[in-house]
Amino acid sequence: MEGVVVSAKRAGATITISVVSDAKGHYSFPASKIGPGDYDLKIRAIGYDLEGPNKVVVRQSKATTTDLKLRSIDDITDQMTPAEWIASVPGTEDQKKFLYNCSTCHNPERIVKSAHDADDFSRNVLERMRIYANSAWDRHPQVRRIPRGLERSFGPDAPKIAAYLASINLSATGKWNYELKRLPRPTGRATHVIYTEYDVPRAMTQPHDVVVDASGMIWFTEFGEQYLARMDPKTGKVKEYEVPTLRPNEPTGSLDLETDEAGNFWISLQNQGGVAKFDRQSGKFTMYAVPHEYLTDETQQSMVGPQHVEVDNKLWLNDTSIPGLYRIDLKTGKWEKWAPYKHSGGGDELAMTQPHSVYGIYADQQNNIFFCDFGGENIGKIEATSGKVTLFPTPTRKSRPRRGRMDDQGRLWFAEWRGDKLAMFDTKTEKFQEWPVPTPYMAPYDVVLDKNGELWSGGMNTDRVLRTNFAAGENIEYLLPNSTNIRRVFVDNTTPRPTFWVGNNHGASIVKLEPLD
Repeated sequence: MEGVVVSAKRAGATITISVVSDAKGHYSFPASKIGPGDYDLKIRAIGYDLEGPNKVVVRQSKATTTDLKLRSIDDITDQMTPAEWIASVPGTEDQKKFLYNCSTCHNPERIVKSAHDADDFSRNVLERMRIYANSAWDRHPQVRRIPRGLERSFGPDAPKIAAYLASINLSATGKWNYELKRLPRPTGRATHVIYTEYDVPRAMTQPHDVVVDASGMIWFTEFGEQYLARMDPKTGKVKEYEVPTLRPNEPTGSLDLETDEAGNFWISLQNQGGVAKFDRQSGKFTMYAVPHEYLTDETQQSMVGPQHVEVDNKLWLNDTSIPGLYRIDLKTGKWEKWAPYKHSGGGDELAMTQPHSVYGIYADQQNNIFFCDFGGENIGKIEATSGKVTLFPTPTRKSRPRRGRMDDQGRLWFAEWRGDKLAMFDTKTEKFQEWPVPTPYMAPYDVVLDKNGELWSGGMNTDRVLRTNFAAGENIEYLLPNSTNIRRVFVDNTTPRPTFWVGNNHGASIVKLEPLD
């Protein structure tokens, strides 16, 4: 069998190595990755379980050969990814893509295996969902101090949403009236890969943004806890730095992790209301709290844009509650506010009827800020000197651009989460290009261009890492060893071949992907 992911973990270790079987069913672990010891084995191949053996002993200076036997299973539901569930259930594209919002926090399996009817969904489930913070998940179910309104959480069509969810679960007949679909296993170059997965110390930790520094150390933000962490990839040892709390009664955790030109780390503090700068020499934080006049129950900083703060000593950050951005003058402490989606009258008037937001934010070399309209379909720009706001609609409607990177040529590469496309906005020509992803319902969260001109992205719904070569017209999709709630992606260009890193936001681990060609 080709495309079976085989994983080996030494007894008592925190690091798992995984490889993928080739067209002849052969798999091989390099000696540099597997030392002597007792190893537990597991596999990933939808429709199959490992029958045996599930353990192996590796001896010093001696190759070990183990043939694995798989058995087919009838019930694949525990193995299905969100994309497979979304492809399976009936519904319009708008209905199916609503499920993207659910799979941000949990697999739609939870919905389709339930027996809630429409009334129960409306009165109980949706009402309950609106109390949770963005960073909530099974092992750390944080609630908002003041729950969001039902329409703020689900829009004006909450009753229709409830009816749709009841139409695809077990409430009517106790069985599904649709065929369960599965994605194919990897083939060809998608099997030429080695994965290294590092467990983090606590099962409730959610590694969100992962970054490799100049010395090769791995840094990551913890989505639900007040820590910035550093990991040594040679040993897997993790050191945590406690982030000061700004609002003790609000949900904890951080999201975006960025660096400035001087190499300082900046992190966004979400519901804590502000951002923080981390000095790696002293191990100390400098906190920038949202001023009282801007602070509300909905204040949330998910993004920070320090990429070129050296230009004018001014820092950009977002606030999802406006929705808009702030800019801090780091010399004077003055805060400025932009609400780019308000009516032309400005001020604090009601937002326009179409939903909008400000998510990924990236500064160019003049410290103009560009932002992704994750709620809608725009790339926005605020000019650093004049404060002028310009919105550039993406070619695809309802694309919901989420995150990406600005390259040295002034091109913003970004992922269209709902549009299931990768895209580029040239900030000089103000032109777009878009490329559809190969697998339906992938929901790409982020994208980055590597040193070879290839794009790397990850599917929140597919557990697959996408590598796109425009010149060759080739897409390679690497299936990850475990269910992985992919968020920010990072490519280390200092290695001979670019190395891909991502946090398993719901799996308490960090994943390294090394392509073999």
